[in-house]
Order: sequence, then structure tokens, then C-alpha cells
Amino acid sequence: MTPEVAVILGLSVLTAVLLLGAFYATTRQDRRTSGPASSGEATTAPAGTAGPPRSAAPSPPPPGPEASGHVGIDYPDPRTIKVGDTIDHQGVRARVLGAMHLSRQGVQWTEYLLDDGTRHRQWLSVEMHPGQAPGDAPHLEVLLWTPVPSEGMVPAKSMIIVEGVEFFPADRGTAAFRSEGFTGMPDRGLLDFADYRAADGRLLSFERVQGEGWNSSYARSLPPGSITILSRG
Repeated sequence: MTPEVAVILGLSVLTAVLLLGAFYATTRQDRRTSGPASSGEATTAPAGTAGPPRSAAPSPPPPGPEASGHVGIDYPDPRTIKVGDTIDHQGVRARVLGAMHLSRQGVQWTEYLLDDGTRHRQWLSVEMHPGQAPGDAPHLEVLLWTPVPSEGMVPAKSMIIVEGVEFFPADRGTAAFRSEGFTGMPDRGLLDFADYRAADGRLLSFERVQGEGWNSSYARSLPPGSITILSRG
């Protein structure tokens, strides 16, 4: 064999080896990319089977004044309001002129007559409600009542319309009361009431001392923590 032939044969063998190596590497790469994903790698769902995109759970909203803290510890307990006190409710300063202590079938609550220096006096009612289910903690309900002209209306047992708003019956009955301070009411007596609620949550109540005419008021819920006792009477 001449030297020229040997060189040609050697180059041919080297070329064949390089081609085989390239083919083997390409085959391994194709298998790795076309096979099932290994642990830790994402897979694409087939068309038509993909679910909704995942998103992080929304963080809970910060607690409001009515949910944060504890009544009587982190803010004054509205049930300790007395006649003659000066209070602040959501930036409005008012003096407590009188109070009506009411009870009905073992349930007790208090309504305070407020004077904020305007001609329109308001009532503030404070009542503790039990939990809706066994084991639920009781909650304190504070309502601010604003008189509304009822034009001689009598509370019906069905839906009524006041100022264009439909109100539906919620509760009605008779409560015994005892007055303290100035309320414009007798010292003691019986109070008939009829409560209504609108679809948007607004409250309407009719009240009358037995033997007298009906008065009506709208109610607005206040967070118990929004009431501050500025001074004691």
C-alpha cells in the first residue's frame, strides 16, 4: 500500500467517525425535547383542556373600626354612655340629653337622645345581639336614627313606600321603656314599634308611645369603635 492510499483511507475513517458522532448527538437531543417532561418541568395542556390561569389568593382587607380591637379595651364601650355625657360619632360632637331603656321578651337595649347643636335631634340605639349560630361571638349593634316625615302614615304589615323607596317588614312588637333625663317621653310606658328594611339595606322604623301618634326614622349603622366619649356628665 502506497503512502498516498494510506492517507486517503485514514481521512475516510476519520470522516465516518465524525458523521456517526454528529448523528448520535442529534438523536439524543431529539429524544430529550420530544419525550415527557421530567419532574420540575411544566407541560402544556392539550388544546381545549387547559384550565383557568392560576393566581395568588387575594389578601384579606384590613379590618375596619368595627372589627379591630375589643369593645371596652381598645375603644370605649357605647353601652357605658350616660345622660349628660358629650360624645363624638364620626366627627360629630353631641351631648346626650336623655335615654330610654327598653326591654322586650328578655331583650334589652338603650336609645340615647343626642343634641349636636342643630335643630334636628337624633337617637342613638345600642344593643348587644347574640351570635347567629352556636359558638358565634355576640356583636354590638349601634344605629343612628334620623327623623323622617311620615305625613301621618301608619305602619302596614306589608311593603310600604317612603320617599320612593320600597321597605319590607322586618320586625314589630311592643317594648316596655323607662326614661332618663330629657326625652320628651313619659317616665314609663309601652312603646309600639315596626321595623322595615329596603333591598339596599336601609332601615326604617315607626315608633309610638301607646295612645299617641306614630313617628318614623331612618337608621344608619355605625361601627362601635367610631364613638368616643369626650367627657362625662
